[in-house]
Amino acid sequence: MLQSLRDKMHGWPSIVVLGVAVFAMSFFGIEGYFTSRTETFVAKVGKQEISQQDFQNRMNQLRQQASAQMGDQFDPSVYEQPETKERVLGAMVDQQLLLKANDELGLRVSDAAVRDAIAAIPSFQVNGQFDAATYKAVLAAQRKTPAMFEDEVRSSMAISLVPDALTASTIITEDEVDRFLKLRLQRRDVRYAMLPRPALTDSKVTDAQIQAYYKQHQAEFMAPEQVAIRYVEVSAAGLKADNPPTEDDLRKRYEDEKQRFVQPEQRLVSHILVDVPNNATPEQQKAALAKAQKIAAEATPENFAQLAAKDSADLGSRRQGGDLGWLEQGVTNKAFDDALFALQKGQISKPVLSDEGYHVIWLRDVRSGQAKPFEEVRGQLEQEAVAAERERKYNEVAGKLADKTYQNPTSLEPAAQALDLPVQSTGLFTREGDKSGIAADPKVAKAAFSDDVLVQGNNSNLIDLGNDHSVVIHVDKHVPAAVKPLAEVRDAIEKDILDERIAAAAKQRADGLLARLQKGEAMDVVAASAGAAVESVPEALRVQQGLPEQLRDEAFLLPHPKDGKPQFAAVALPEGAYALLAVDKVQDGDLSKVTPDQRKMLRQSMLAAYGNVATEGFIDQLKAKTEIKIAKERM
Repeated sequence: MLQSLRDKMHGWPSIVVLGVAVFAMSFFGIEGYFTSRTETFVAKVGKQEISQQDFQNRMNQLRQQASAQMGDQFDPSVYEQPETKERVLGAMVDQQLLLKANDELGLRVSDAAVRDAIAAIPSFQVNGQFDAATYKAVLAAQRKTPAMFEDEVRSSMAISLVPDALTASTIITEDEVDRFLKLRLQRRDVRYAMLPRPALTDSKVTDAQIQAYYKQHQAEFMAPEQVAIRYVEVSAAGLKADNPPTEDDLRKRYEDEKQRFVQPEQRLVSHILVDVPNNATPEQQKAALAKAQKIAAEATPENFAQLAAKDSADLGSRRQGGDLGWLEQGVTNKAFDDALFALQKGQISKPVLSDEGYHVIWLRDVRSGQAKPFEEVRGQLEQEAVAAERERKYNEVAGKLADKTYQNPTSLEPAAQALDLPVQSTGLFTREGDKSGIAADPKVAKAAFSDDVLVQGNNSNLIDLGNDHSVVIHVDKHVPAAVKPLAEVRDAIEKDILDERIAAAAKQRADGLLARLQKGEAMDVVAASAGAAVESVPEALRVQQGLPEQLRDEAFLLPHPKDGKPQFAAVALPEGAYALLAVDKVQDGDLSKVTPDQRKMLRQSMLAAYGNVATEGFIDQLKAKTEIKIAKERM
């Protein structure tokens, strides 16, 4: 074939063709003929991608938070619903838009703000004060470095920069506060009568009526699709370590990782910060330096706390007399760090310039680092070694399970026998999963109803359940969705038909009674004719206790009475019941009863609400000028 091609490619025409081909390849890149880009993002905001991993991490985080808060009431299927996923992804898109706006507007989170936020986290505190050793220990347990965590905090704080700026620029006038309070604390004189359910005049339900209702409401009588599965699972917690660590292994591990158990040198520090504004003029910089120099000249160990309380711009430490607690090298910014570790115990520094302003630093105490002895950390080393061996074995067994179930896609038995793992089974469950057991995990339920597993009859892929725990499943039984037999739902249908008749009769009677009220008949007389008594609630509030919710809501929706005539309504209640409602009088809230603190809290709530509205409008503007792509199929 190659010789044939050579024979045909002779002469100047062939040279022209080859020349064009070479030009095309050199211009467009020859790799374009052999490679293609596979998009993997869930969303793309401008040039910034939200990856599938980022999206899944956010979903898992929200799922874990909801599970911790709701306990047994938690429904994991909520987080598999398309509307939930779209809502979460929408929030992530909004966050990317806000971060992009930060860059365009030149907004950034200061080092001081990050430090104050971290210092305020209770899990990093000892006796109410930030403790550097605790901070590093907690992060080490999460496999994070301080730099990684500070980046996370900075990113989370950056999302609120624009909303905070919009809220700060919002103006709430006293008249607006007054108007809101008058409405919020509005009082209404209310009367109501709970109408008894009417007697059923026609209690006969024919077979034809039941059949007709059954046909019209079949969606209400569907038995959901169900499956039962068999599965093989592997968990690190259930595996025994093949090679438990010896004493020599532990000592070698200690020597290799000894630095982990060294408590680094720590310094007990206080400081006074003199703020230098962003884009400060030379005059402002000189004034700040002069103030810092004056403070440094006056400062002594005896008066340092008083000077900090009076002059420091660092609100987080000012209340503690400038106290920053015990700090290790590398925790603060470089300028501060260099100055701090150049001081001798008891010294007070000259002004030190950083991105935040000028610092006057007092080194109060020093404690040297020292390593913990082997005996003190032996138990920890042994636990880590055993855990590492279990993790190694888990990865080995899980890998073999994935391979063997892939090689034998229609059965779990070969893999189970080869790995000496039991084949287990579940009862029937729906697409929402089960309340307990392996099918309670949304990933298992989703895999069980996937085309490859349910329709094609294959084993699933290895499903990672977290914490070194995974499973491969196979459908054992499938029950398609179907309408329940009429005999099974006959009694329920008959009850529904009778309830509908009662509800229709109740509405017809309530409408008739309402018409009499609107013509001017006394409410007592009208209610009595229906066997009901009138109850009065003077000066009812929007949060009135003892007044049924439906009546309370309707009472504050009705127009104001006109010319001394009440406003009336017939209000539907649960289970087909009705009530008559009258609003006799409306009074604005009494502002004299609102305390200054309550007024202040209301203003803050209004600022937050107005700020949210402004932020939503700002985000809408950003969306209008930003190309946003959503890949729902990858969610």
